[in-house]
Amino acid sequence: MEAHYRNHGGDTSFSSLRVYLNSLSHTPSRFSRRAISVSTSYDEMSRVRAVSGEQMRRTLRWYDIVGLGIGGMIGAGVFVTTGRASRLLAGPSIVVSYAIAGLCALLSAFCYTEFAVHLPVAGGAFSYIRITFGEFPAFITGANLIMDYVMSNAAVSRGFTAYLGSAFGLSTSEWRFVVSGLPNGFNEIDPVAVLVVLAVTFIICYSTRESSKVNMVLTALHIAFIVFVIVMGFWKGDKKNLTRPADPENPSGFFPFGASGVFNGAAMVYLSYIGYDAVSTMAEEVRDPVKDIPMGISGSVAIVIVLYCLMAISMSMLLPYDLIDPEAPYAAAFSKSEGWEWVTKVVGIGASFGILTSLLVAMLGQARYMCVIGRSRVVPTWFAKVHPKTSTPVNASAFLGIFTAALALFTDLNVLLNLVSIGTLFVFYMVANAVIFRRYVAVGYTKPWPTLSFLCLFSITSVFFTLVWKLAPSGSPKWFMLGASGVAAIAIVQIFHCVVPQARTPEFWGVPLMPWTPCVSIFLNIFLLGSLDAPSYIRFGFFSGLAVLVYVFYSVHASYDAEGDGSLDFKDVESFEGINRILS
Repeated sequence: MEAHYRNHGGDTSFSSLRVYLNSLSHTPSRFSRRAISVSTSYDEMSRVRAVSGEQMRRTLRWYDIVGLGIGGMIGAGVFVTTGRASRLLAGPSIVVSYAIAGLCALLSAFCYTEFAVHLPVAGGAFSYIRITFGEFPAFITGANLIMDYVMSNAAVSRGFTAYLGSAFGLSTSEWRFVVSGLPNGFNEIDPVAVLVVLAVTFIICYSTRESSKVNMVLTALHIAFIVFVIVMGFWKGDKKNLTRPADPENPSGFFPFGASGVFNGAAMVYLSYIGYDAVSTMAEEVRDPVKDIPMGISGSVAIVIVLYCLMAISMSMLLPYDLIDPEAPYAAAFSKSEGWEWVTKVVGIGASFGILTSLLVAMLGQARYMCVIGRSRVVPTWFAKVHPKTSTPVNASAFLGIFTAALALFTDLNVLLNLVSIGTLFVFYMVANAVIFRRYVAVGYTKPWPTLSFLCLFSITSVFFTLVWKLAPSGSPKWFMLGASGVAAIAIVQIFHCVVPQARTPEFWGVPLMPWTPCVSIFLNIFLLGSLDAPSYIRFGFFSGLAVLVYVFYSVHASYDAEGDGSLDFKDVESFEGINRILS
């Protein structure tokens, strides 16, 4: 163990190459000290937030949150992932996929809401994990969050090109050009996507309040368009398309690919609900977090679930699933209907509005995540700075905007979507675990091992159920193992509920039916993770490995220095009075 926090007469770990190499020799001791060190809500609201210099203004109300939530979610799912999921995975049962993914998102939204009300800062899941499980798990979660946002925003911006082309009667290939020297999946250059990302970056740098106003206008237009598409789909569509493919040799019925297709589709379209996660990062700018956040987050998720399911049915009625265009399903569906070609242009324009709102909200969210990660010192504090005139994290917004634009320039949609799904499910799984741990463990007062043992055992049981579902051949043994593991999971939760008392009760708003609600969320996230393909896990493991290297070679030393100079301080007891004083 090192005797002093500073190296060589007060120098930081990065003051010179010699000092840095010396710091690396102390990495094990620093890692053991910092990795599971937890922050407190009071510090997150005061000392850590002060790293940004200027404060973000509290200007948002519940209707802003609802608008941002709807704008953030509607666009990415229906207009980018629905066609691919329906054509390749679920068929007409894509509506069930959306319902399952929506239920999982709503349960996760409850977990987010409890944290966001208690800790109204811009850090979202990163801050929630940091005050619960410590710095290293929070960093891995935060790194995956940044990856999710950058990847999904790049994917959505490329989807914008497809729909904008349909609005002008042009194919996607006319907006993009192919570079033969690049590998497949990375060789279609999309300059339109780059321009869109950079334009949105400029807006979010200018003002959060103005961004909300722009979002409100675009979202209102988009909802009107959605109602139009639903009505047209039910009017023009044919119920026979819900059970009959165009090619008789393809699987038929409402569930052409069976239950596995439904859950595989749910895992892919789960990207659609990432928007509410972005809304949770706006908590620091909400005028009355206790009242506005629960209504805004849960309300927006519930509304979007209904709209998604209605739009999925509408699309499935318009065309047999094996004729749906994976890139732009709605525009293509109307273009193939005689006399309704004009609707294609309306669809292209309306979808473009939706994709713009989705980009706007998601890029607001990714910048605030990066800002708070900078406040914690695990990345350079340059990212944490809030501009004194705009009260926005300009540095983080500009950096991630340029990074997203670069990725959108050449990366194929399918490569992006698979990686985003697994990262999103992992983060939501972590937050559900954190809300249980937070309720049942008070650091310094209760033993954490009963709760940790329960969380591990329940996750193992859920993984076993998922593996049996995915890998075991059909038959009585499979259904017996599924039933046995399901009963075991329920018994584990009930025993924990009866034996382990809650250590704290939320002062303002709490997840209902604790611990059942977050446990169902944990199970669904694990189950949907099991529906993803092996290459997704390989890419996820590669990126997580890079995040670990960054933490080991930079973050742990930077946060160690910050602890040494008093910038970071970790207590065992939280001061609710201090939090209330800051909020007031």
